[in-house]
Amino acid sequence: MIEPATSETLSEILPLIREYQTFYQVEDICDDRNHVFFSQFGPDNPAGCQFLYRHEGQVVAFATVYFTFTSTITAKVATLNDVYTLPEYRGQGIARQLIDYCRDFAIDSGAKRLQWVTAPDNKTAQSLYDSMDTSKSTWHFYTYS
Repeated sequence: MIEPATSETLSEILPLIREYQTFYQVEDICDDRNHVFFSQFGPDNPAGCQFLYRHEGQVVAFATVYFTFTSTITAKVATLNDVYTLPEYRGQGIARQLIDYCRDFAIDSGAKRLQWVTAPDNKTAQSLYDSMDTSKSTWHFYTYS
């Protein structure tokens, strides 16, 4: 079952966020900072929303959608910045359900598309994305700190 994250459910998601950050080798994981950061997203927040997936009452996956704009298509777009499923629940279609749900949320919120990036070595995620009705970008992704 998918539901929007709220201040009441954030404590259930934070351990998964930590695991997600560990997976991506984040060096400075801070639970307090995560709590402050992720508490700003909710179903009525124009910045974005976080969703959780429950299996038998337990949160086993989450996804986070952020909104931004792009001048190339002069439109609002949604970025799927996080998708994480606990390892023991992978392969059951949970991530696909979350992505579909996030796409519908994005479109319903006025975004023209849902977009995301993944690590080049995350072949499992790429296999999922390639099996969906998605298109791969030819753009390069840069960061500048």
